[in-house]
Amino acid sequence: MTYTIRALAELAGVSTRTLRWYDQVGLLSPSGRLENGYRLYTGAEVNRLQQILYYRALGLGLAQIRQVLENPAFDRLTALRGQLTALERERTRMDALIAALRRTIDAEERKEPLMDQEKFEVLKRNTVSENEARYGAESRRQYGDHAVDASNARLMNMTPEAYDAWNATGDAIRARLEAAVMGGKAPSGAEGQAIAALHRQWLGYTWATYTPEAHAGLAEMYVQDERFLSYYDCNVPGCAAFLRDAVKAMVG
Repeated sequence: MTYTIRALAELAGVSTRTLRWYDQVGLLSPSGRLENGYRLYTGAEVNRLQQILYYRALGLGLAQIRQVLENPAFDRLTALRGQLTALERERTRMDALIAALRRTIDAEERKEPLMDQEKFEVLKRNTVSENEARYGAESRRQYGDHAVDASNARLMNMTPEAYDAWNATGDAIRARLEAAVMGGKAPSGAEGQAIAALHRQWLGYTWATYTPEAHAGLAEMYVQDERFLSYYDCNVPGCAAFLRDAVKAMVG
C-alpha cells in the first residue's frame, strides 16, 4: 500500500512538516514521487517511521536514530524487542512514582507526613531507573556492569542531605558552564578548571573509584552522545564541548 505525505501523517499522528523535515535530514525519504512532485511512501517507509517514532518516544535524538537505523547490523525485530523492554522499564519507573505520590497524598490527608528517608527513597530509585533507561547500555559497555551497579548502589545509599547536595552541585555546574560560555571564558582558564573540579566533585557522589581516564572518557561522551549534548547545550550551545575541554585540560 502506498501513502501520500498527508495520508502517512494522518496514519502516524504526526505533521506533514515533520515528515518533510525527516526527508530533509535523510532520516525518512519517500520511495517515489507523483508527477506533481508529491511524496509517495510504501510499507518499508511505514515500518521505518514506526521505528523512528518509538525511538523518539524513548528520548533519542534524530542523529542518533539515523545512526541506529543505518547500522548494517540493524535488525527490526531485535530493535522492537529492545524498545519494548525500554518502554516497560519506563512504565515501571512511572508506576513507582505514581505509587509514591499516592502514599504521600494519603499520608498528608491523614496528617501523618512520611519520614524524610521514605520521601527521598522513591526519588533516588527514579533517578537510577531513568539513568538506566537512557544511558545504561552505553555506560555498561564503557565501564562494565560492576562499576555501574556500584554507582547505582552509592546513589541509593545517599542520605537526603547528600542527595540534595548532589543535585545542587549538578545544577551549579550547568549554571557556571552557561555563564562561562556566554562570557567567552577559556576551558583551560581559572573558571574552566574550577568547573572541571566541581564536576569531579559531583562524580564523587556516585563513583566509587575515580580515574582521570574515566573522567575524560565521560566528558568525551557528553559531546558525542546527542542525549548528553542536548542536556548541557539546551540553553547555551557549546557547554558540553567546554566541559569536555576543561576536563581534558585538568586531567592532562
